[in-house]
Amino acid sequence: MFAFSDRAQRYQDDLLAFLDEQVYPAEEVYAAQMRASGDPHHQPAVIEELKTEAKKRGLWNLFHPHPEWGPGLTNLEYAPLAEIMGRSHLASEATNCAAPDTGNMEVLTLFGTAAHQERWLKPLLAGEIRSAFAMTEPAVASSDATNIELSMTRDGDGYRLDGRKWFASNAMHKNCKVLIVMGKTDPGAEAHRQQSMMVVPIDAPGVTIVRSLPVFGYQDREGHAEILFEDVYVPREDLLKGEGEGFAISQARLGPGRVHHCMRTIGMAERALELMCRRAAERVTFGRPLADRANIQDWIAEARIDIEQTRLLTLKAAWMMDTVGNKAARTEIAAIKVAAPAMALRIVDRAIQVHGGAGVTDDFPLAWAWAHLRTLRLADGPDEVHKRAIAKFELAKYRKAV
Repeated sequence: MFAFSDRAQRYQDDLLAFLDEQVYPAEEVYAAQMRASGDPHHQPAVIEELKTEAKKRGLWNLFHPHPEWGPGLTNLEYAPLAEIMGRSHLASEATNCAAPDTGNMEVLTLFGTAAHQERWLKPLLAGEIRSAFAMTEPAVASSDATNIELSMTRDGDGYRLDGRKWFASNAMHKNCKVLIVMGKTDPGAEAHRQQSMMVVPIDAPGVTIVRSLPVFGYQDREGHAEILFEDVYVPREDLLKGEGEGFAISQARLGPGRVHHCMRTIGMAERALELMCRRAAERVTFGRPLADRANIQDWIAEARIDIEQTRLLTLKAAWMMDTVGNKAARTEIAAIKVAAPAMALRIVDRAIQVHGGAGVTDDFPLAWAWAHLRTLRLADGPDEVHKRAIAKFELAKYRKAV
């Protein structure tokens, strides 16, 4: 079922070579450049160098399903590439396949006007600018998107935006120029027709970046911004698709994004397993390598089993999205969003344990990976929301039968 096409295999081979030859060696350079800058949101020169090299190698916009903008890979073809990128925190940006830009570019492709595509999509595709997605709010339970409160009030030929967002990932990036904002245009409409999405320049009058939120003490370079919108004017032409279409756009955006997240998560788990095996082989306690200890062998074996199981489930979801569509694959998409971060967290936690004190430092990527993965259990919907969706679908089979 999951045989990869020849071109997909070529991209895998080329991407693995790019990581070995360019990306992994750049990780220490990246860390040094970040330390030297003293700015947690600095854009290191090595990232731009990697982007140039990725373009030369044809490893650019691999995520984009439309041949006009990318190689036109299917979800199944792209899935293993996302996994490979997940092995390094530099790889996705280096290939212009980083979230949230991937989802925003797809939204602008599907729902943006010709003007949006000229002003925002083309520079995003070229890697010249970055973007953020502003949906989550601090004052409401945003896991239920119908709760969002940011108001989008009609004003002549446009709208006035008022409200507060947070966890707008990427908004602190030095190259972030545009936001896709979700709010309410009609609070009196049916629950899933109240929301709309608009394109808003990040420097629009009335847009204030309040702060960058730390995640488990880490200030991610792209940031997770809290943003205040005060009487922000948005022309009508910057409304995406139409009033009341915000919820539908969000669903179209989040399905493929969850597959991307999950495959990158599997890549992190693979990197953690590799580090765990290397450490276990080289560290000696009480006269024997850690690798000789039965409990360590159990952890390694269980990690391999867990990775393979989760990968197969994720590939099935990608295959279903390609063959029967996102709606029919909704249970599998929800399932992988729960399974993948939990699996990778368990492996990273055990890899940290094998590394001892070094595992909780920044000398290895494990502590950062743990923080990122734990956050992912909330991003794009918390585990509980996805489990609820799966349970409702399962129960419906039997309620109908009765």
